[in-house]
Amino acid sequence: MEFLSANMAPIMFAGLVLFLLAGYSVAFSLAACGLAFGFIGIELGLLPSSLMQALPLRIFGILQNDTLLAVPFFTFMGLILERSGMAEDLLDTIGQLFGPIRGGLAFAVILVGAMLAATTGVVAASVISMGLISLPIMLRYGYDRRVASGVIAASGTLAQIIPPSLVLIIMADQLGRSVGDMYKGAFIPGFLLTGLYVLYVVGIAFLRPAAVPALPPEARTIREDDGRSGLRSLGVLALVSLAAALAFAHTRPDSMPTDELIVLSMSVGVGTAFVLAVLNRVVRARLLSQMAERVTFVLIPPLALIFLVLGTIFLGIATPTEGGAMGAVGALAMAVVRRRLSLPLLRQAMDTTMKLSCFVMFILIGSTVFSLTFQGVEGPHWVEKLLTGLPGGQTGFLIAVNVLIFVLAFFLDYFELAFIVVPLLAPVADKLGIDLVWLGVLLALNMQTSFMHPPFGFALFYLRSVAPAEDYVDRPTGRRIGRVTTGQIYRGAIPFVIIQIIMVALVIAFPNLVSGGLDKKAALDTSGVVIEAQPPAEDRDQSTENLDELFGAPPASAPGQQE
Repeated sequence: MEFLSANMAPIMFAGLVLFLLAGYSVAFSLAACGLAFGFIGIELGLLPSSLMQALPLRIFGILQNDTLLAVPFFTFMGLILERSGMAEDLLDTIGQLFGPIRGGLAFAVILVGAMLAATTGVVAASVISMGLISLPIMLRYGYDRRVASGVIAASGTLAQIIPPSLVLIIMADQLGRSVGDMYKGAFIPGFLLTGLYVLYVVGIAFLRPAAVPALPPEARTIREDDGRSGLRSLGVLALVSLAAALAFAHTRPDSMPTDELIVLSMSVGVGTAFVLAVLNRVVRARLLSQMAERVTFVLIPPLALIFLVLGTIFLGIATPTEGGAMGAVGALAMAVVRRRLSLPLLRQAMDTTMKLSCFVMFILIGSTVFSLTFQGVEGPHWVEKLLTGLPGGQTGFLIAVNVLIFVLAFFLDYFELAFIVVPLLAPVADKLGIDLVWLGVLLALNMQTSFMHPPFGFALFYLRSVAPAEDYVDRPTGRRIGRVTTGQIYRGAIPFVIIQIIMVALVIAFPNLVSGGLDKKAALDTSGVVIEAQPPAEDRDQSTENLDELFGAPPASAPGQQE
């Protein structure tokens, strides 16, 4: 009994691991483990019998959590956009734009992946849509299968870290922090990771040019009547937009948070380009090329949706839940404009949204049952002693935690990691003085590798489901194209897993990458503080007499009653 009482927490954690290794559902494994050990503890006298009476209140607390409303909104928005053809138009236009340079299609996939991440927030939608659209084109024009597979899978996982990411919503809920702060903290690291992906493709283009060839001239369909590409006109429009954005940024005060400055400046630049393109078409000035107009009118709707969702959140106009609701309405409006909205599409999107939302809710209820019993057996104290005893203080804790998350990501997805591991780590990190918003972004970057880990990465499974498993005949060219093997997909993912690990190290080494995007706390000015001493006793008596004269003396106490 003494041994069981002293080691109930590690035994319970080991029991959960056994449940998961046995192949049971995560939600029901968590709940079953919590209930089983809870009843064992009550029967042995280790836990009070009233412990389980708190369980209904905790479950109702989950159902009343407004933060989790953002999950179905952003999921629905992403599914509507993915099925409305936005990804297809973006990949076709940006592919034509970057087609003349080596690696152009890969650059297009990365940039479109970042834009889809900032609008959909759903990894599966991004990977599947880009795999269906861009992979056949990349294979048609001779891209290395490993490079093509890795670029598509990695670009799809950007939805994990670039707001409005679903995992950041869950992280904020589990860490007890604002979703808006989590989005602001992840803004710069997310786009820096996108830049690292681009640098990797640039390196491939210089070292192995045959692996990422440029599009042949006959594949570049957007041209002027005289055969020119029209890139010069697009370059001038981009410079004018950039100048407008920079001019606006210089007018802002230095105290403005970085994320707000970036969002507002980008909005001014994009708005300038859109206005010029509209004026050019209305007055038929023919100052812009077909490429410039096509790029502007294809990019503006998703960029406007990004501002509608993220811009309103960063500027403090809307909460993340309200931003998600506006994003869902905006996605429906875009689908209507494209004439892609139909009852089957709407039904399919709502059905998938319901399934994912129920999946999240059941895991959260299971983790609540587990955490109730785990707290009852003093599990957090056991975890705290285990992690605070590591050598190296904060650095040792961060290294151990990131190694643990990286290993667990081979077997668990990000929802399961967020609900099982993060609640155990948050109190220890808070005691060590680690900013929980920074920790949440760091762990989200690490969990992103769970989608890319061979052989269990979900992004790899999504790509495998749409990649050609057999040789096929390409219809436009009539050539026979070889299949994409699972081994090629796995080998293509490894360099991007290494890039994600480098990004985790950069965030640890340079915390300002996260904290620089947060609101700057106003400094407390103590120069105007005046300290006044209490008056002497006789002055207080005199003040009391004056008050008695104004409001009347207090009533006398009844006999035998103490004052």
